[in-house]
Amino acid sequence: MALSPFHISVPITDLASARKFYGDMLGCEEGRSAEMRIDFNFFGHHLVTHVEPEDAAHKTTDIVSSGVKTPVRHFGVVLDADECRGVADRLTKAGARFYLEPQVLHQGQVKEQFIFLVHDGCGNILEFKGIPQERLFAKAL
Repeated sequence: MALSPFHISVPITDLASARKFYGDMLGCEEGRSAEMRIDFNFFGHHLVTHVEPEDAAHKTTDIVSSGVKTPVRHFGVVLDADECRGVADRLTKAGARFYLEPQVLHQGQVKEQFIFLVHDGCGNILEFKGIPQERLFAKAL
């Protein structure tokens, strides 16, 4: 399956925090920017961060999904497990604040994945999943 880049726009508290997390900590290349926004190459996808502190200060509801506390409002990316572990290591060394610590879930099942959720310091929570793409939509056996 050939994937097309997605576009997502998210609110942030300030540009400096976005540059620190997305640029310095994640290593996302900065694209166009303006007084109140920055575009990032988020693992090949078009992420636009807009300074909107009130919206960025939202409260999210947590749900339990497959036994894991998950915020309803989040976004992220699916990577292979090794790349996902590398991102987790980089964020850990940089002092990122995890919402869900890096771990393997559903070991031995078709939905086995390396996963973590992290705060971006700008009001958003990101989910990183390390799972082969061919198993991403697979149904449990």
